[in-house]
Amino acid sequence: MSNTRILLVEDEQSLADTIKLNLEMEGYKVQWAADGKKALKMFKQERFDLILLDVMLPEMDGFTVCEAIRLENEQIPVLFLTAKHSSSDRVTGLKIGADDYLTKPFNLEELLLRVQVLLKRSQRNGDKSAPVLSNYSFDDFNINFSEMNVLTPDGRKLNLTKKENTLLKLLIERKNEVVSREHILETVWGYDIYPSTRTIDNFIVTFRKYFEKDPSNPVHFQSVRGVGYRFVE
Repeated sequence: MSNTRILLVEDEQSLADTIKLNLEMEGYKVQWAADGKKALKMFKQERFDLILLDVMLPEMDGFTVCEAIRLENEQIPVLFLTAKHSSSDRVTGLKIGADDYLTKPFNLEELLLRVQVLLKRSQRNGDKSAPVLSNYSFDDFNINFSEMNVLTPDGRKLNLTKKENTLLKLLIERKNEVVSREHILETVWGYDIYPSTRTIDNFIVTFRKYFEKDPSNPVHFQSVRGVGYRFVE
C-alpha cells in the first residue's frame, strides 16, 4: 500500500489537510493540488493510482479536469468530492468518467472505504497506466486511439501525433456537440501553454484532409464561427 499514490484536488485547505492526514495514516502517499490547473499539471507530470477530485475549483472545475484526464487515461479511478446535491451534477460526473461520487459533508471512514474499494477494483482490472483499447469507425475509416493511427478505406495507415489523437478523441466523444475553443485549450493543451486559435484551425484542416471527401466543403469536421468545432458522423 505504501507505493499507492493519490492525487487530492481540493481548494478548502482545512478539509484537504484532514483528508490528506487520514489517507497518510492508512499508508497512502498523497499529493495535494488546490486548483484544477495545478491538478492537471501534476497528473501529466507524475504517476497516480487514484484521484480525489472536488467539483468546484479555482482556475478549472473538476468536470473539466476529469474530462482532460480521461482523454489520456481511461482506467485511473476518479472519485468526486463535492458539496453539490443535484442529481444532474452526479450524472454529469459519472457521464464524463468518474467512478464514484461522495457528497460533502461525508464520513471519513466512508471515504477511506470507497478509496479502498476503487483501488482494489482498479488492481483487478490490470495495469492502471495503460489506456483502454479504443477504436472508432466511420465512413470506412478506423481510428485506433491506443496506437494513435487511422486505417483509411484504401488500406493506408496514417499515424497521429499525440495532440491530433487527443483532439480527435475529444471531438468524437462529444459527437454532434459544439466544443468551444476554450474547452479544447483546457482539455487538450493543458494548463499554461495555450496555442493560438489558428493552431487549432490547422488541426481541423488536417482532419479534413484525412477524413473528408471534399476538404473545402467539410461534412464531418465543422467550424462554428465564434464558438468552436463540431464532429458530425
